[in-house]
Formats: sequence, C-alpha cells, structure tokens
Amino acid sequence: MPTTRRSSAAGGADALDWVLVANGPDEFEIRETEDRLPGILFGRDDVTRSVKNRLHFDFRPKVRDAEVERLLRLGAVRVDVGQTGEEPWVVLADPEGNEFCVLSPRDP
Repeated sequence: MPTTRRSSAAGGADALDWVLVANGPDEFEIRETEDRLPGILFGRDDVTRSVKNRLHFDFRPKVRDAEVERLLRLGAVRVDVGQTGEEPWVVLADPEGNEFCVLSPRDP
C-alpha cells in the first residue's frame, strides 16, 4: 500500500501521541515533545520487504482494546500471523505493512 514519507511520519507520531520534529526526504524524527530527547529517528528504506521486519515495535498501553481501535482509526490494519485469539496482544500493521503488536497491560 503506497504512502508518502509525510503520512508515515505523521502516523508514527500519532500512534505514540508524540510530535513530528523533522521530516526530510530520507528521514524523519518524532519526540514526546519538540524539545525533549530522546527521539526516534526513522530512515528511508526503498527495498521491498520479503522477510519479517528486523525491528518490531510492541506498544503497551493502559487499555489494549481502546488503543487498538484508536490505531485502526489512524490507518493501521489487523494482521493474521497465526494467532489463536487467546494471545494477550493484537498484531497490526501500518499503511506501509510494518507489523507491530499492541500488548495487554502488565500486572503491577
């Protein structure tokens, strides 16, 4: 599913509720706030993916199902990787096909 670097950057920032601080043709950076480090820098990769991502993000929100619904509204899609439905996580992918999981909260 083709997307632009801008939509990818905005999607990453929206998913984390962070801000986009740099958006160039080959990389973009997001941070919790504009003046707070660390940030996450994403580089451009034009190679078609044929294997699992080398880097896989897991999100652990306070309420898993609400976060899944929010991410779906932002453009994520559900991905079937052979789950049984009993897992404490949900597998999603961003519009570029990068898979990530949304985990259930940890017990205190």
